[in-house]
Amino acid sequence: MTDTLNVQLDDRSYPIYFNQDDSTLKATIHDLNQVNQACFLITDSKLHGLYQAYIESLGIPQTHVYIVPEGEPSKSVEQYEKILSFLASHSANRDAVIFAFGGGVIGDLAGFVAASYLRGINFYQIPTSLLAMVDSSVGGKTGINLPEGKNLVGAFWQPQAVFINQRFLETLPKNQFASGIAEVIKYGLIADKSFFNKLLSIENLNFDEPTLPSIIRRCCEIKAEVVANDEKEIANANGRALLNLGHTFGHAIENVAGYGDYLHGEAIAVGIHLACMLSEITYPTFSKTDTEQTTQLLVRNGLPILLKKPLSIKALNQAISRDKKNRASGIRFVLMETSGNAQTKEGIDEKIINTLWKKVGAVD
Repeated sequence: MTDTLNVQLDDRSYPIYFNQDDSTLKATIHDLNQVNQACFLITDSKLHGLYQAYIESLGIPQTHVYIVPEGEPSKSVEQYEKILSFLASHSANRDAVIFAFGGGVIGDLAGFVAASYLRGINFYQIPTSLLAMVDSSVGGKTGINLPEGKNLVGAFWQPQAVFINQRFLETLPKNQFASGIAEVIKYGLIADKSFFNKLLSIENLNFDEPTLPSIIRRCCEIKAEVVANDEKEIANANGRALLNLGHTFGHAIENVAGYGDYLHGEAIAVGIHLACMLSEITYPTFSKTDTEQTTQLLVRNGLPILLKKPLSIKALNQAISRDKKNRASGIRFVLMETSGNAQTKEGIDEKIINTLWKKVGAVD
C-alpha cells in the first residue's frame, strides 16, 4: 500500500510516496525506459555495497550508475564536475533523468547536477537516511559545499517525485539515525507543539518504532506546507527560513570543525541547543524549562548538545557571517517564542552570541 502526500507548487508540484515496496518506483523507471528516457543513478560507495542487488533490480543499466565516496566531502566541486562529465560521456540528453539513491549528501549533489546539466534535467529522490526522508529530499534545495562554507553553491530544483521506503533505515548506523532525529525535533519546535510533545513521550526513537511512519509523514507535511508558501526563501521574515532552526550555528560548526568531524544532525543538535538558549534571552515566553526539555530529548536520542572539542569563537563567527541565509540587514537567526512557534530574528548582539558559544565549549 502506498500513501501519497503532494507538495503543492503549481506546475512544479510533485508527490511524496510513502510505501514499503518498490512497485511505484519500478513502475516509474519502467515507464521512462519505455519512452527511451535514459535513467541514471547516483549513489555512494557504502550504499552500493549494501544494496547492489537492489539497485540492479530497478531496471537502470549498471553503466549508468555513478558511485561517489561515502560522506560529506563528496558534496564538492570535484565530484560535481566528475558526474557532469560522466553524463556527457554517456551522451545524456535533455530527456535523461537522474535518480538520487542515498542520504542528504547524495540528494543535494545529484539534485544540483540535475539542476545544471544542460540547464536542467529531471530527477527523483530515493532517500535512504532518516535525515533525507524527513528533510533534505523534500523542497528542492540542492547544492555543494565550498571550503568557505556549507551549501554556498546550489540551486532550487524540485524533484519529480520522492520515494520514501523505511526498509533502508534498517541498515542505517545508529549515529546516522540519530542525525535525522535532530531534524525531526526541529519540526516540532518550529511548527507543532503537540508533535514535539509526542516526541517527548517516546523514550528512544528507533527504526522499528511503531509510530515512525507517522513521524516521518508529519515532518514532510510541515516542510511541504512551508515550501509551498515560500519556495525560494525570499520572505522578508519567517517563511522557509524557519526550517533553518539551529542551522546558522550548526553550519558554522561543520565548517570550522572540518566537514566530516560532525554528522550534519550532530552539528544541528548543538545549534538547536544554542538557539534555545538564545530564545530564552530574546523571548520571555520561551523558558529555561523549554530548553531543558529540548536538550534532554536530544541527549536521549544520542545527539550532542556541546562541542566535541573546543573551536575558535572568532572562526565560528566568521563562518556565520558567510552563511547564505544572511541578509543585508544582518545575520538571521531562527528562534522560538514558544515551543512550536518559531520566528526569524536579526540584530542580535555579537557579545551575546560569544557568551553562548562559550557555554557549549568554544574558546576565544
